[in-house]
Amino acid sequence: MTKPRIALVTGASRGIGRAIALGLAQRGFDLAINDIASQATALDAVAAEARASGIRAMTYHADVASKPEVQAMVARILQDFGTIHAVVNNAGILRASDVEHCPEDYWDSVMDVNAKGTFLVTQAVLPTMKAQNYGRICNISSIGGKHGAPEQAHYSASKAAVMGFTRVLAQEVGPFGITANCICPGIILTDMGRVNLDDPAIRGAWQAKTAMARIGDPDDVAGPVAFFCSDDSAFVTGQTLNVDGGIVLS
Repeated sequence: MTKPRIALVTGASRGIGRAIALGLAQRGFDLAINDIASQATALDAVAAEARASGIRAMTYHADVASKPEVQAMVARILQDFGTIHAVVNNAGILRASDVEHCPEDYWDSVMDVNAKGTFLVTQAVLPTMKAQNYGRICNISSIGGKHGAPEQAHYSASKAAVMGFTRVLAQEVGPFGITANCICPGIILTDMGRVNLDDPAIRGAWQAKTAMARIGDPDDVAGPVAFFCSDDSAFVTGQTLNVDGGIVLS
């Protein structure tokens, strides 16, 4: 393909999603970037920054947990760009609570965005990817989906679901020239992560557990995601890559 690749990145207004979007822009991808409507101002700023790389970037507001909103978003992207080559399912939330006291709506909202959102966006783009016999799907899970932490059982369950979903998806779509892989970020300094990492003791404890002895930056995730969105990973599918500086050693 000689024309720019088109990538959809969900949850792209801040943190890891923002870094992924800008990293793809720097590598020549045209961008369809998504977030919920309340993040419109921040999402517009990401699009403006991405365009400085000389690429095309457009914003789309949708709740990935809503099938009608996802379907409408993908239809608009296809109308604007003509196709979608790569999808990064990054949108995610965390609402901490221990198991005993976890409100049902905490469980439901975390599972809806993190797990169902990944499924709904993927489902919506598959007809286009199958028709062109090409696609790159990169799902953002977490090392929390492998080991977890207290007060994050529902979050851990949602991220483990993303990994299992990716493994089966890869088997189903491989014959259509589509790859599906998963990234598991570790302890990354984002707005969501900063809630705990602003505590010097907690930050120090995580640094001590990390082989590289530092907390991750959102930009640390952008390169591995770009690899899975590119043809450099054309024969890599169904894989889960830890991007954590050496916490989970496998």
